[in-house]
Amino acid sequence: MNFAKLHGAGNDFLLFDGGEDPSLVDALPALVPRLCDRRLGIGADGVLLLVPAGTRAARLEYWNADGTRASFCANGTRCAARFAALRWHWHELVLLTGFAPVRARVHGAEVALDLPAPTEVQPWQEFTAPAGSVRGRYLVLGVPHLVVPVKWPDFWRCPLAPLAPALRAHAELPAGGANVNFVRHAGGGPLAVRSWERGIEAETLSCGSGDVAAALVALAEGWTAAPVRVETASGRTLVVAAQGMAPRCASTLTGSAEWIADGTVAPELLGAL
Repeated sequence: MNFAKLHGAGNDFLLFDGGEDPSLVDALPALVPRLCDRRLGIGADGVLLLVPAGTRAARLEYWNADGTRASFCANGTRCAARFAALRWHWHELVLLTGFAPVRARVHGAEVALDLPAPTEVQPWQEFTAPAGSVRGRYLVLGVPHLVVPVKWPDFWRCPLAPLAPALRAHAELPAGGANVNFVRHAGGGPLAVRSWERGIEAETLSCGSGDVAAALVALAEGWTAAPVRVETASGRTLVVAAQGMAPRCASTLTGSAEWIADGTVAPELLGAL
């Protein structure tokens, strides 16, 4: 099993070529938790499988680190587009995700995705948790997100637990909960976003669709101007351009997708599964 490891703003993934090895469609799901284990495996936030599906189109399957399947991952989709550009020489392509067909454009390490509008946008709501009450807005952009503005004095160092886990599975959210995206905004400049993700059950260095959700809410509230620059916990910056009236509009997400390594999964690791 050959793989590549890439990251989008610190959100890291193992990528597999389903055209090179068709058996991966059936074999990968059971392997994902061990492959993603950062002590006993290779380590990643998730696993992506690309399967060619026509001229400059590929079906994209995604699993979270715990093995659960997700319909969409924006940073993962950017990494998949970079993978296709280097391996298949496709610099413009359509990735068929569980959310929607997503058009991608690759220029060197930079990848731009054209994303559909959120399929659901809820009004602001108060959420009460043991660690305190917050105001949040729920959006579904392939996967569900709860956007929560905060005014923490030390935004990047403030512990997300226990507040984030309590919100992620809050009883007031639909079944399955949501990714939680904490947003700091000031003076119309860049947004700072930290994310606690489902299927990883921890903070990730970036959540691409969550960054888009936060940017669309910020534009709707007048917190910042377009295009929105989103600072992530990785130190990388993503750019979100709204294609209409936020937050119920399509958007473009642009940022780097960086290649970390190529490798082969050792039979010993597979045998341990």
